Amino acid sequence: MLSALRLLLRLCFRFRAYNTEVLKTPGPVLLLPNHVSWFDWLLLGVCLEPDWRFVTSSTTAQISFIHRWLMVSSRTFPVDPLSPYAAKHMAEYLKTGGRLVLFPEGRISTTGSLMKLFDGTGFLLHHTQAKVITAYLRGAHRLPWSRNSDHKQLFPRLSVHFGDTLLPPPLPPMSTTAARNLRSDWLRDRMLEQRFRVEHAFGPRTLPEAICATARRRPGGIALEDVSGRITYRRFLVGATLLARQWRSLLAPDTQHVGVLLPNVNAAPTTLLSLWSLGKVPALLNYSTGPAIMLTCAQLAGLKQVITSRAFVEKAKLKLEPLTAAGVEFLYLEDIRPRIGKLEKLAALTGLLRLPSPPAGDADATAVVLFTSGSEGVPKGVELTHSNLLANVRQLLAVSDLDDNDRMFCALPLFHSFGITGGMLLPLIRGFRTFLYPSPLHYRVVPTAVYMQNSTLLISTNTFLNLYARRAHPYDFRFMRYLFAGAEKVQETTATLWAQRFGVRILECYGATECSPGIAVNVPMAPKPGTAGKLIPGMEARLEPVDGVPEGGRLLVRGPNVMKGYLNADANAKFRAQAGWYDTGDIVTIDSENFVRIQGRLKRFAKISGEMVSLSAVEDALSGAFPQYGLRCQVAIIARPDEDKGERLLAVTNEPRLTLEAIRTVLREKGVINLAMPRELRQVSAIPKLGTGKTDHRGLEKLLAGPSP
Repeated sequence: MLSALRLLLRLCFRFRAYNTEVLKTPGPVLLLPNHVSWFDWLLLGVCLEPDWRFVTSSTTAQISFIHRWLMVSSRTFPVDPLSPYAAKHMAEYLKTGGRLVLFPEGRISTTGSLMKLFDGTGFLLHHTQAKVITAYLRGAHRLPWSRNSDHKQLFPRLSVHFGDTLLPPPLPPMSTTAARNLRSDWLRDRMLEQRFRVEHAFGPRTLPEAICATARRRPGGIALEDVSGRITYRRFLVGATLLARQWRSLLAPDTQHVGVLLPNVNAAPTTLLSLWSLGKVPALLNYSTGPAIMLTCAQLAGLKQVITSRAFVEKAKLKLEPLTAAGVEFLYLEDIRPRIGKLEKLAALTGLLRLPSPPAGDADATAVVLFTSGSEGVPKGVELTHSNLLANVRQLLAVSDLDDNDRMFCALPLFHSFGITGGMLLPLIRGFRTFLYPSPLHYRVVPTAVYMQNSTLLISTNTFLNLYARRAHPYDFRFMRYLFAGAEKVQETTATLWAQRFGVRILECYGATECSPGIAVNVPMAPKPGTAGKLIPGMEARLEPVDGVPEGGRLLVRGPNVMKGYLNADANAKFRAQAGWYDTGDIVTIDSENFVRIQGRLKRFAKISGEMVSLSAVEDALSGAFPQYGLRCQVAIIARPDEDKGERLLAVTNEPRLTLEAIRTVLREKGVINLAMPRELRQVSAIPKLGTGKTDHRGLEKLLAGPSP
C-alpha cells in the first residue's frame, strides 16, 4: 500500500523525499515538520517505518468517523491538547525509546509560513533529551487542503526534506520555564534555517528564472504598479522581451555593465529584467548625488551607455553634461518605443517571442552593481550576484509570513539596496504586487498614496517615517501589516509616534549594501524593541574587540547574501583578504538570542581622553528634543581634533535660535556623560542629506571646511 501511495504521489505531484536515511535513527527521537495542510501526514507517512507514531488530538478525533479513522490507530499517539499531562505522556513514551512525529505549531498554518511553536515541544526537548529531526514540507501550502490565503494549485510540485539528526545544546542551570523557552527558540531557528537552505538549494538559480517561475504560476496577477497604471506578470514579461530585442542592436556588444538612471516607475524593473535576460549587468546610478559623483560611479563601472528617460531627466533637472562630455551615451526609453512595431508587440503577446535566457544556472554571475552612499568617503561599486540577491529574498521570506495578497509600497529608490531587494525583488519573486512611487520626499502625498493603494507593507527610513507621521491622517495606515525601517537607527520618538497615532509597530532592521542588504530583522514573531533585529538564517557573525569600547565589538558577517566583491581595486583586495567575511565597520553587541544592538559606526566614534564616544548616540539623544522649533530643526554631531583631549565634539544645526546650552541641557537630562558634551555649536542653512534621508556627514564636513555660511 505504501508503494502504491508513493507512486501515486510521484505521478500526481512529482513528489520527492530527500535525506530519508536519517529516518533510521533509533529512538528516542522527535520528527518535527512544519504543518501547512491536511495532506502533510500522508507526505510524511509514506517515508516512515511502521514504528513511527504521529501525535494527534484525541478531541479533534471525535468530530466524525473519518477523523477517528485517521487520528486513532496503531500509527498514531492520541493526546488531549488541553490536558496538562499530554506532554508528560509523550515524554514517557520517548524515554522508552519511542519515535514520534509531532507538529510543533500545534495547528495547520494559516499563513503558509512557520507560526509560533507551542511550549510543549520545548518541554519535551528539555526533559527527554531526545534526538531531533526537522522536516520541511515544500510546496504543500499551495494545496487546496491548506488553510492559508495563497493561490492554490490542484497538482503543485511537492517534496519533503529531512534534516540531519540534532541534539539540543546543553544549558546552564535555570528554571524549567526558561529552559523550555530556550529550547523552543532553538528549534524555531533550526526550522527557519532549514527552510531557507532548502528553498535556496532547490529554487531557481537566477533572478530571471525566479521571476519567470512566479509569472508562470500567476500570469494574470498584478506584478507592478506606479502612478501611471498597473501591469500583470504577463505584460511585465512581454515588455521585458520587447526591450531585450531592442538592446541587442543598441547596446555595445563588448561591454558588460550598462548604466540605469530611472526613478521608481514600472519601466525600471522592466528594464532590469530585459538586461538580465541578455546577460548584461545593470549599474544603478544614484541621481540624488549630483553629476560629479554620478560621473565617478560611471567611470568606476566602465559605463559607455546609460538607459534613462528624457521626461525624468527634464523633470528632475538632472545635469548630464559632465557624463556626456566624458563619452557616456544615453539611451532614452522614449526613443525605444517607436522602434517596436505592432506585429512585434502582437507576437510577444501571443507568446511567439520569448524572453531570452541568460547563461543557464550562472548563479554566481554579477546581477547588479550598486554604489554605496558615500556618506563617509568616495562611493564604492558593489557587485551582487544572482545568488546573493535570491539568498537575501529567501532569508527574509523564511522569517516573515508574507502572502500572495500583500501589497508593497516602495518609495525608496531602486538604486538603494533596501529598495531593490525589499521593494522590488521580494514582491516579484514571492508573487504579490508592489507599488513604485517615484520619490520618498513627498511627505504629504506618500501617506495618502499608501491609503489609496490599501498597502499592507511599507519599507522606509526613520527620517522619512518621522515626516510622514506628522503629516498623515490617522486612518492612512489602517491596512499596514509590516512596516520595516532600515538604513538608519529608528528613534524612540518616531516609534512612539507611529504606535500612538496609527497603531503600527515599526520593525527595525539592519543591513548593508554589501549584504544585499539584509543582516538582521525584527518580525512580529520575534521582536525586541531597541535592537536592529535578529540575525537572519544563514548569517554568521563575529565581533572583533575595539580599543576603548568595553562592550561589544566591530561586526563582521559572512553568508550567502554577502557580495561578490567591489569594483574598487583597493577595497576589493581588502575584502578578499577576509576569506568571505565582510567588515561592516559598525560597533555592535549581540545577545544570547542573536539580536543585534548597534552602538554606531567605528568612523562615527571619537576618542576623547582615551575613551570612545559614539557620535551617533549623541545624535540619537538629540533627535526630536526641540519640538518648539518645528520639524525643520536638526542637529548633527561631528568630531574635531583637540590638543588636550585628542578630539572634541562639534554640534551643527540648521536652527538659528538653538543654543549650545540648550543642547547640553537635553544631553544631561538623558544621562549623557560629560565627555560626550559638544564644546561648540555651528549653524548652517541646511544639513546635507543622502537619498535615503540620512545625514551626509561627508558633505557636512566639506560644508564646514568652506566659507562660513
